[in-house]
Amino acid sequence: MAASERSIEKEVDMGSSFLQKFRLYETRSSFYMIGRDKNRTSWRVLKLDRTEPTEVNIYEDSTAYTEAECFETLTRIHEGNRSSGGLKFVTTCYGIIGFIRFLGPYYMLIITKRKKLGELCGHTVYGVAKSKIITIPHASVLSNVAYSKDEKRYKRLLCTVDLTKDFFFSYSYHIMHTLQRNLSNNVEGHTYYESMFVWNEYLTRRIRNNVKDCMWTVALVYGFFKQVKLSVSEKNFRLTLIARRSRHYAGTRYLKRGVNEKGRVANDVETEQIVFEEAQDGNPVRISSVVQNRGSIPLFWSQETSRLNIKPDIILSAKDPNFEATRLHFENLGRRYGNPIIILNLIKTREKRPRETILRAEFANAIRFINKGLSKEDRLRPLHWDLHKHSRKKGTNVLAILGRLATYALNLTGIFYCQLTPDQRGDGFQNQNPSTLENNNGECSTYDILSKDETAPNLAVEIGDDSKDAKEDQQKEATMLQKGVLRTNCIDCLDRTNVAQYAYGLVAFGRQLHALGLTESTTIDLDNPLAEDLMGIYETMGDTLALQYGGSAAHNKIFCERRGQWRAATQSQEFFRTLQRYYSNAYMDAEKQDAINVFLGYFQPQPDKPALWELGSDQHYNAARFLANSVPENSRSTMKRSLSESSIISESSPAALGPVGRHGVAEKDEEVKGLSDSAPEISTSETAKIAASLSAPPPTLEELGLDDILENDCFCCDGNGEQCTCAAFDLDWVSSSGNSCEDESYGRSTVVRSFETIPESRKIESEICVVEEADSDNRKVNEEEAISGIPEGYVKWVMDEDGHFW
Repeated sequence: MAASERSIEKEVDMGSSFLQKFRLYETRSSFYMIGRDKNRTSWRVLKLDRTEPTEVNIYEDSTAYTEAECFETLTRIHEGNRSSGGLKFVTTCYGIIGFIRFLGPYYMLIITKRKKLGELCGHTVYGVAKSKIITIPHASVLSNVAYSKDEKRYKRLLCTVDLTKDFFFSYSYHIMHTLQRNLSNNVEGHTYYESMFVWNEYLTRRIRNNVKDCMWTVALVYGFFKQVKLSVSEKNFRLTLIARRSRHYAGTRYLKRGVNEKGRVANDVETEQIVFEEAQDGNPVRISSVVQNRGSIPLFWSQETSRLNIKPDIILSAKDPNFEATRLHFENLGRRYGNPIIILNLIKTREKRPRETILRAEFANAIRFINKGLSKEDRLRPLHWDLHKHSRKKGTNVLAILGRLATYALNLTGIFYCQLTPDQRGDGFQNQNPSTLENNNGECSTYDILSKDETAPNLAVEIGDDSKDAKEDQQKEATMLQKGVLRTNCIDCLDRTNVAQYAYGLVAFGRQLHALGLTESTTIDLDNPLAEDLMGIYETMGDTLALQYGGSAAHNKIFCERRGQWRAATQSQEFFRTLQRYYSNAYMDAEKQDAINVFLGYFQPQPDKPALWELGSDQHYNAARFLANSVPENSRSTMKRSLSESSIISESSPAALGPVGRHGVAEKDEEVKGLSDSAPEISTSETAKIAASLSAPPPTLEELGLDDILENDCFCCDGNGEQCTCAAFDLDWVSSSGNSCEDESYGRSTVVRSFETIPESRKIESEICVVEEADSDNRKVNEEEAISGIPEGYVKWVMDEDGHFW
């Protein structure tokens, strides 16, 4: 990606391209929203009709007014409506979130207060500090339905979605896309609202269908955003951590598990770590990013919420023998990030009562089955490592081992790095929507493969382009691209997953700082203050994501132990977080799930149809569709209850789908869209030249010390019948003793499986090894961890919950 290819033309006054502050006025018959740009040079008018009781008609004035002309227009409106009360000021706002209707009138959601969270490439990122819901029709035309109990309940339900927590947006930067994608493409259009990470896509559909552009609305991303200023060797830089939660198959812990029929998984979160140096006037700015992913195990499985059992049964369906949904999920990851797809699976390998282990075996079967149909270069690369087991062994440095796994993954994917010239940042960097990307077949240049004495200033390469711009840029450093992604999962994808993501982020952090020329080494020691700073940010992110999906802060035992926190305090904290999560899952998640379904438009109320709260759990409905004793799939076809309305095809044009297109899973509103969310369109020839200058074969597993493998879950074969190199690895070589069993005392749940007909070959492959022996060392640890004032047996039972205390 040469500088000339990344160049974005600078307009005379980019501040006029985005409306950032609005004033809402009303008359008896209309709302008038007046929007202005940051520099107060351009004023626009939007009109909303208030005379229709159940419709909303939106009219955009295409004229760009000056401040005086806008004031004159408002004066004329006031004079023309004087007989009915004139023009009245309603509120100041900072963008429209969207429009929604339940059974009666339309409502408009607006942001009335914002807070600055940080800046990217000179573009401000805001959080929602306060919002308001406004009824569109005038009170004189409202029907009795607007005052009905059901209408009021739907309105209260919508208001339970707290927009002031963890929603963020930017007027001029596409925060729903990765940095690599934003700097790689420049296409105008509305389709960036259809990104899987824009949570108000449904709410903005009506206005986007009526106005020329999206200057009146903001695209809300849900997840986590944190930016801090750090320094190394007296050089300042900024570290930004972004987590984007997918709106597809979104919901709460026990109500959204596994995968749906379109390949969407629960708790699907993209994490991006961005590092850039402080800008100097007139000088290019070096910037780097790395992306990783977490998501539920992509199989058809579920757990029923129970108020009587803190460990609900795991229900695993085998109604998808060819793993079509699993394959769709990984094909989508490939289109978004490229290959390779590295899977770090952290669930347990052995249990006294099989729970996680049955999912582990089925997941391994799915990966093996999918890999048989892929070329060697495109095969999934699974790594199975039982974090729970190894974290309980004395003398095991879990973070160090995860760091070695992260090194292996980063050697394959690389990081993104480039320089931004002054006209590519700030108001001069207007990144339009990259909605029609093609697959990137270029090679990725990894940074870690360089010799230790090579620093960023020595990496300049000349881009082979005869254009004038290329000659002027020939001294600039080569751009590096991330190609592929690490996908991490445990059971909930919260606690263990967050520890692994921190370890990956730390390894990437060292390479990013080195690429920026801030450090001589590509690694950061765990005892380095920078590692402590990064751990704090990942811990905060983990707590935030856990509260969103699980109902409590994350279990941070490993982080607490790393900081030397008092063990009794840690155990007490973890215990009460477990109880908090149980209470939230059992008593609050149903209403929370209903609110999410209404906000995202997955449930749309209709007169004379059952209300949302009269329906059963949508997770139960989704799982039951694949069980032998389930009701017919079309039994609820009369209800608008779309569990995950967007197909996995939504981020790719048919020409780029490959084998996916044969299954016809694209929906009507998802035709011919751009490639989703991270894979950029960059010159293959240029990338190849960069790769030739910077790359060498990445270190193998053996070179990284990951060759002592006890268990192999992938038995793909190449053309010669040899076992493939993409096999899964259960890295039990870290064990310091021969006893690798963990204590599963007080395990009370069983694994429930549907009894459909399963091929004999898969029955054999799915057998689970149940270990009955107990680890005496672990029993001793549990006895020491008993919390005073609470029966020891109950504490041990709670502590052995999935993912809790590992």
